[in-house]
Amino acid sequence: MKITIKKADFDEMYRYALSQRPDEACGLVAGIQDEEGNREIKKVYYLTNTDHTNEHFTIDPREHLAAVKDMRANSIIPLGNWHSHPESPSRPSEEDKRLANDSNATYLILSLAEEEPVLNAFHVEGPQEARTVRKEDLVIAG
Repeated sequence: MKITIKKADFDEMYRYALSQRPDEACGLVAGIQDEEGNREIKKVYYLTNTDHTNEHFTIDPREHLAAVKDMRANSIIPLGNWHSHPESPSRPSEEDKRLANDSNATYLILSLAEEEPVLNAFHVEGPQEARTVRKEDLVIAG
């Protein structure tokens, strides 16, 4: 399975994440999925981290609902969420794995720890005590 994001959306995600430092930035991604399971992000949602911390995030529930309504209005489907790691690598933390409750979701993590941003996509599934993490093929197009 492959997930594609436009370079312009990646760049905007990076700018938003920088603006939220030292806190984690967060949001949702939505788009389309083909019959082989390949996903294309058509829209990135930039939402408020109500926890205001650099270690985890909670998406504002009102903003989450508004984003889902927007997805329906634009005939796109939820593909997953994204968040930044202001000071750590682009890989799921133990907290990220614990909170990954949707086995259909793509979890995008944008690391700001190095000079250049690093964005990776992950799939997390399995029971709480034995979560498995698989890195997805991510294409930044354009």
